[in-house]
Amino acid sequence: MSDWLVYRGTGEPHDGIADLPEPPPWRVFYTDEPTRFDRDHDYGLSARWPLRAAAYQVDRHAVEMVNTALYLRRPLLVTGDPGVGKSSLAYAVAHELRLGSVLRWPITSRSTLKDGLYRYDAIGRLEEVDKVSAATPADVGRYFRLGPLGTAMAPYSLPRVLLVDEIDKSDIDLPNDLLDVFEEGLFEIPELSRVADTFAHAEVRPADDGARVAVTAGRVRCRAFPFVVLTSNGERDFPPAFLRRCVRLHLPAPGPDRLRAIVHAHLGEAAPHAETLISLFLERRSKGELATDQLLQAVYLARHAAGEAAADRGHVAELVLQYLNQDRR
Repeated sequence: MSDWLVYRGTGEPHDGIADLPEPPPWRVFYTDEPTRFDRDHDYGLSARWPLRAAAYQVDRHAVEMVNTALYLRRPLLVTGDPGVGKSSLAYAVAHELRLGSVLRWPITSRSTLKDGLYRYDAIGRLEEVDKVSAATPADVGRYFRLGPLGTAMAPYSLPRVLLVDEIDKSDIDLPNDLLDVFEEGLFEIPELSRVADTFAHAEVRPADDGARVAVTAGRVRCRAFPFVVLTSNGERDFPPAFLRRCVRLHLPAPGPDRLRAIVHAHLGEAAPHAETLISLFLERRSKGELATDQLLQAVYLARHAAGEAAADRGHVAELVLQYLNQDRR
């Protein structure tokens, strides 16, 4: 088992880092090969998400609910335990439908609607106030940057994919604030509305640094309603007004067959020890909270780090199959 240790804890410098195997597919952050999945624009996809999206395993019910949300132009509220693939679903849809990179908005208790819509560099504008009279629409727009929600609502010909991650962590008002934007399909940038007589049009940077977005009279109106995935770990309830405007999907914890398919999709032809680790994972999951990606990590480690002995494989599995419940050990 000591052969797998790159860092040995001896304090003696060495070049063992060169022996580190290739990372698991979902931890690849850069590739020299250009990645383009959008029909017209390169939205700067990271290297790992096309790989992870292509390997995502989805069941028939989830497929039907995704299509329901697409047809109705409604947000998809996805619930389920941590690690069941709620966030990955957004990337899988973006990959398969060639809708460019996913616009991700991670939610905290401090998140506000404006955070998701846009940012305004008021100080930068004041520092260059003498230049405003000669400014062009592009110059005025450079003081603004759309957030992930604002970018998703821009008038693209194809829908963008917006992931609002962990909406259940938000302040109590945010879900209802989102409803107005989703219902109207537009939002206003007051700072641009006030100068609309001088600058009827402005060109604003999107969140993903793609082509500038044209803003008319301070308003951004969507052309194709975005595919919106709202994820929730069930930490709070949502008001009925919010729920009835969403398409709801619950992702259950995957069973043995789906776990085998997930391992195969992410790691290829699994070694014989994968079946043993799946059984161990299921046994431990029956006693406490575990996420599916912990199983993938265990299989990867067992392939690259463990010896042939079952005890070795069990040892590396124990390193990552730790309960997510704080009261479990």
